[in-house]
Amino acid sequence: MTHLDSPASVPLLQIREATVVRTGHKVLEGLSLSVGTGQHSAILGPNGAGKSSLIRLIAHLDYPLDEGRGEPPVSIMGEELWNVFELRSRLGIVSGELENEILDGTLNRRTRGVDAVLSGFFASFGIFRHHAVTPEMQKRAGRALERLEAGHLAERFIETMSLGELRRVMIARALVPDPPALLLDEPTTGLDLAARHRFLDTLRALARDGKTIILVTHHIEEIFPEIDRVVLLSRGRVAFDGDKREALSPGRLSALYGLPVTVQERKGYYRAAID
Repeated sequence: MTHLDSPASVPLLQIREATVVRTGHKVLEGLSLSVGTGQHSAILGPNGAGKSSLIRLIAHLDYPLDEGRGEPPVSIMGEELWNVFELRSRLGIVSGELENEILDGTLNRRTRGVDAVLSGFFASFGIFRHHAVTPEMQKRAGRALERLEAGHLAERFIETMSLGELRRVMIARALVPDPPALLLDEPTTGLDLAARHRFLDTLRALARDGKTIILVTHHIEEIFPEIDRVVLLSRGRVAFDGDKREALSPGRLSALYGLPVTVQERKGYYRAAID
């Protein structure tokens, strides 16, 4: 079985009792999580809960302890072993860390928006001489930008873009290889109110079009209506995993944040406040 023909019955993401240690501390401890294809999920938790560590684990930037249980602690699309570059082309990852890597890697070459998107085919930071960019890739890059209402950014240099514009280009980059899922780490950080609203509308459209969305955040107002499953993280462990309405209840959130929390729901969106 190859990465590309994994049966639909295989979970998109499977983590089994994974423990990750960094600088002598357990940042994830015995964490288990399974996400199926089409199961739009949000992973919510306060700062220090382990959200960024979970992203790094899924992206194969960090690795779990080998505790000799026999089963692989992390498998993606049914496979345990991945080349990091191939994984990035099969699981669309959008994060501030990746944005910074791309900016750092392309700044001196003045990379256009369309070239940043094309680099998604090669999991690279820009387009290099050895990359064979085909006319079909060019068409797909253009379509990905148009899908994100970012066609006007194709010829712009990425260092001239606003954060909201760059975020749209990064999503187009993640989408261009046509991955089955998008993994988004705090995707609205730094966006103003209008840009955040447009961005979440884009994610909703992608979810309705069949892309599995895994949203990692500490803002419950970012959990859009198409997401019906929420995982609460606390101190590197899963504190709750289940229905969104129960996860975002005052009792659950009060326990998660250690403060009395009130919750309001309107049109499928939730807002929380300290009571």
